[in-house]
Amino acid sequence: MNHPMMWIGFTVLVLIVLVLDLGLLNRRAHEPSFREAAMWSSIWISIAVLFGGWVFVKLGAQTGIQFTTAYLIELSLSVDNVFLFAVIFSQFSVERRHQHRVLFWGILGAVAMRGAMIAAGTALISAFHWITIVFGVFLMFTGVRMFLHRHREADVTDMAVLRWLKAHLRLTDQFDGQRFFTVIDGIRHATPLFLVLIIVELTDLMFAVDSIPAVLAISRDPFIVFTSNVFAILGLRSFYFLLAGVMGMFEYLSIGLAAVLIYVGFKMLGILDIPTPVSLGIIVAILGISIAASVIKARRSTPTEASEAIPHHSG
Repeated sequence: MNHPMMWIGFTVLVLIVLVLDLGLLNRRAHEPSFREAAMWSSIWISIAVLFGGWVFVKLGAQTGIQFTTAYLIELSLSVDNVFLFAVIFSQFSVERRHQHRVLFWGILGAVAMRGAMIAAGTALISAFHWITIVFGVFLMFTGVRMFLHRHREADVTDMAVLRWLKAHLRLTDQFDGQRFFTVIDGIRHATPLFLVLIIVELTDLMFAVDSIPAVLAISRDPFIVFTSNVFAILGLRSFYFLLAGVMGMFEYLSIGLAAVLIYVGFKMLGILDIPTPVSLGIIVAILGISIAASVIKARRSTPTEASEAIPHHSG
């Protein structure tokens, strides 16, 4: 199934869209409008849907359902990641017109990290089948932790890695546009935007530790796991600017995501022997109910209450 030409074709497809995105359409630092963010979100989802259709035709219905389920899980967890991006940018006072560049380079790094983690995860499962028990228990623990800590606000300005960087790097307290580094008195310094980039990378690493085992519970095919991951995270920038103004409407999404993680944890442990098509329906139902309940709650709240009801990832 994992023919080299499939990997090459997928890589070329992603590179073409990325070149169009940053190289031609987003070279100038700016704050994407709601319409622009909606357009790019639609483009990324459409590309993923078309790719999923190709998987159905080329690799079979079973594999197609696995890709669809994996993509839905990754997309949902990526939306949860969007909430933490908002916290990071707010706590570091990053201008919205410079956030796009941070997310672009952060997501490119995330693609590389996830590729390595997926390769390691599939290799471990192939060599040591008992590792599925570890992943299953970890997913259930993560789901419970997400539920219990869903109202806890993250503080990213006092992370240990930031203290280490501040002690070992030449840093300036001043932003220099969208530059990660600037020259002061002939000496190169890192700007606060570089620290934000590091935090974004570490944030995605934390989410990858949660999400990759979840997808491995659906499929053990590295091609399906990797492509579903990449399509989900490549749309993160657009989803962030699309959802930035309505995050308070998703108060119960964390509960739905916690339930999904617990469910796939049970599935990986073999406690729930449920076919993938049925799993897809269950996951859609869980997420649909949590989103619908969130929207109903937001509409009944005052505008102030809705804007303050922003869920935070427990990390």
